[in-house]
Amino acid sequence: MINATRYDKEFKGNKSLLKGEYENCTFTNCDFANADLSNYIFTDCDFDNCDLSMAKINNTAFREVRFKNCKLLGLRFDECSDFLLSFKFTGSLMNFSSFYKLKLKNTLFNDCKLEQVEFIEADLTKAIFNKCDLDRAVFEKTILEKVDFRTAYNYSINPEYNKLSKAKFSTNELAGLLGKYDIIIE
Repeated sequence: MINATRYDKEFKGNKSLLKGEYENCTFTNCDFANADLSNYIFTDCDFDNCDLSMAKINNTAFREVRFKNCKLLGLRFDECSDFLLSFKFTGSLMNFSSFYKLKLKNTLFNDCKLEQVEFIEADLTKAIFNKCDLDRAVFEKTILEKVDFRTAYNYSINPEYNKLSKAKFSTNELAGLLGKYDIIIE
């Protein structure tokens, strides 16, 4: 197994990477769908228009990583390394992914599609869901304190099973908090 260390490099259209550490690198139009990225380390990296759908990310480190316009379908973020874990997601398709039990404080989800994403027992304190589609996303025993949902939509969150202190919601989406009560909001 070759362990690569790459700093300040740009990768375009790559389908494979040498196993190792990547710091301050940019990945553009790369196809890593179904790739095995287990045990890789990405620090201060940008992924732009990349496809990582169904990639294996067991013990992969994502430290200060930004995903922009990426396809991240079915990723098990809960299996990656949680040491210094830090993301920012913009314009990305993230359906069927899992963030089970992860600490995602201050994480920005901007204009993302997060259908059927699992946030069970995650800590999303101060996270921002700006213009995000959360259709059938699962929030259970999730810490949602000071989370900003004001421009998010299609969410369904049971206040009895989640910590919502000082979370922000739009009056237009109150049905997402009250759905379990089978009431009509007009």
